[in-house]
Amino acid sequence: MTQIKLGEQTVDLCGELPAVGSQAPDFLLTDNDLTNMTLKDFEGKRLVLNIFPSLNTPVCSASAHKFNEIASEMDNTTVLCISKDLAFNQKQFCLANDLNNVTFLSDMRNESFANDYGILHMNGKFQGLLARCVVIIDTNGTVSYTQLVEQTGHEPDYDDVLNALT
Repeated sequence: MTQIKLGEQTVDLCGELPAVGSQAPDFLLTDNDLTNMTLKDFEGKRLVLNIFPSLNTPVCSASAHKFNEIASEMDNTTVLCISKDLAFNQKQFCLANDLNNVTFLSDMRNESFANDYGILHMNGKFQGLLARCVVIIDTNGTVSYTQLVEQTGHEPDYDDVLNALT
């Protein structure tokens, strides 16, 4: 079981991120129009999964903005911003913040994504929410990079993500 920090508190996650080189676990997530989306819907695209607890926190909001900026400069790459926020809230956030280069998906329907990717908070204030991490999946569906942010209050290392994409 992996552990991260939320402030001073140690938080247990439900597992571990998929290993680099492994086949990415499929997922069932919901887009802003309440359409179910799976990994196959993005077949042939390189994916950057920007995963975070909730858009209602400053750090999560900042990462969504930063990845929106980064996404505008990437070829054949789709950035998915994934949280437990309701799809309705994600849609409002996108409209209010003019975020058009990323796709928001909600893990509101079940916990299979959180469990399969090993990122569900099992205790603490964010129990039931997703841990902050980045996963890159190549065009063949293979995990090529992972970054688990060990302190929930910190943003991902964007430079490291960009290096992994080049």
